Amino acid sequence: MLAIEKYQHEFIEYLETYSTVKEPENLYAPIQYILELGGKRLRPILTLMAADIFADDYKNALNAALSIEVFHNFSLVHDDIMDDAPLRRGHETVHEKWDINTGILSGDAMLIMAYQLFENYEAPVFLELAKLFSKTALEVCEGQQYDVDFETRSDVSVPEYLKMIEYKTAVLVAAAMKMGAIVAKASKEDQDNIYSFGRYLGIAFQLQDDYLDAFGDPKTFGKQVGGDIIENKKTYLYLKALEFSNKEDSKALSQLFASNPEDATSKIETAKEYFVKTGSAEATKKAIEAYTLKAFAVLESLNIPEHKKAMLKTFGSNLMNRTV
Repeated sequence: MLAIEKYQHEFIEYLETYSTVKEPENLYAPIQYILELGGKRLRPILTLMAADIFADDYKNALNAALSIEVFHNFSLVHDDIMDDAPLRRGHETVHEKWDINTGILSGDAMLIMAYQLFENYEAPVFLELAKLFSKTALEVCEGQQYDVDFETRSDVSVPEYLKMIEYKTAVLVAAAMKMGAIVAKASKEDQDNIYSFGRYLGIAFQLQDDYLDAFGDPKTFGKQVGGDIIENKKTYLYLKALEFSNKEDSKALSQLFASNPEDATSKIETAKEYFVKTGSAEATKKAIEAYTLKAFAVLESLNIPEHKKAMLKTFGSNLMNRTV
């Protein structure tokens, strides 16, 4: 296995060869734009890493990795339209730079392009990749709908929230790893186990994102700290704070998350105080650790050398201890 930076470098080099500049320009220029905006490239890195884990030349998985990245960015284009978001990675969102219709159509084209990349594989591998991709893409849509539904509900439960982040975030992380295993022609058992590893890690990753949104360092987090609080999102932190609150605090917190002050500074600080006071912040950190340990437990079932299991464990640990 290589260093994470090596997989990232190889993927970015390959991405740069994937030019989408063609006619009509107003369909393809937005696609090139969003793909060049950067990001962690976590999912394609996982695809390459998984292929490497199962003793394959990881470069054979570059098209599968690119497919995951194109799909992920397609989902961001459409999410930004739904959220009316002005910025993505510090730059104008596609629908702001062009318009909503362009964002919708270019996003649709990206979904098709993601499927096209599987055509570079032989028929049996193509079939397995396409089946997994279709299942995952539908689950991501379901997760997004749950997220939208939760905005107008006051009775969201912790299990419902965990299901939402599993579908919206974790299944794509899991699929990214399983795609690498499929390309490497790993056994069905190993494919399923690496999927479970990615799913648990994906849930922990999103819970960590929730935590950092409230308690991250503004200098390193890369997004506005307190964004979820400003948007009244019913995150794990919020739901656990309600669960642990007395009747008076629960009512006050609910009212706080129904408010939209022009200056949200005080709202953010008050919410964070509730998260700490109720034990919600600590409970969230424990949940992150619990899901990370579930991921690590799956590693014992993988038919790979111990040093590769150790490297996957190190990767997971670094991901959970991140500040961005």
